[in-house]
Parts: sequence; C-alpha cells; structure tokens
Amino acid sequence: MQTGRRKRRKLKAEINVVPYIDVMLVLLIIFMATAPLLNLGVDIKLPQSTAKAMQVDKEPIMISVDKDGAFYLTVAGGQREAIDPDALVAKVAAFVRQDPQTPVVLGGDERALYGQVYRILPGLQQAGVTKLLLMSQPVQAANR
Repeated sequence: MQTGRRKRRKLKAEINVVPYIDVMLVLLIIFMATAPLLNLGVDIKLPQSTAKAMQVDKEPIMISVDKDGAFYLTVAGGQREAIDPDALVAKVAAFVRQDPQTPVVLGGDERALYGQVYRILPGLQQAGVTKLLLMSQPVQAANR
C-alpha cells in the first residue's frame, strides 16, 4: 500500500546555457557576414581650402611631393632641390635641432597618392618636428 506520500525530487540550481550559446553563435555569424561591408573605401578628391593664410615669424622649411612621389626640399627661400626621403629627414632634423620652433610646411600634389605624401611623416616625427603645416591652394573666385 501507498502511504500517500510521494517522493519529492530535488530542485536543480543549474542554468541551462544551451539557448545562450545558440544566440551567441547566431550573432557571431551575423557580425562576421556584415564586418567586411563596413570597410568600404570611398574615392575622394580633396577640396581646395578657404582657410586664411597663416603668418609665420620664421622662414619655414618647405617639403613638397610631386605627382610621381618625388620629394623636394626648400630651405630659407633658397633653391628647390630634389632629395631622397632619408636625406630629407636628416637635413630637417639638423635644422630642427638648431631651432625646435622652426615650422615645416608639407605640400603634396593633389594627383599624388596619399601613401606617397604620408611616407615622410614618420621620419619628420622622429626628426623632432613639433610644428608641421599642410599647404593648400586657395579657392579660385570662379569656384566659389
């Protein structure tokens, strides 16, 4: 005979994580599928600047990059000379050691690749350049 008492089961205090794992895997797949779409590049043509010309107290060191990626250096209003990147960094470093406040102006041809212009920036930073200005063309009256 039964006594009217049933055996009680012990309660489990465990969390069922299987649904959470399923949701996590679905989210992972969604993020993996959409991540490559977020890195699309856009071709842009940099606009001309409407900024006012800056007044510089000292004669700047001018670095220019032509459309083929060749570097040119002009110091103290002298002649523009073609120069390789390593020699350019060495010369700029020598001028900056003499006067750390000497401004350096960098101008790149708009047809030059960004990488060609950027290639000199780490060297200028190592040379101790603290004041780097970017050169731009003023907006023509017809373009306004």
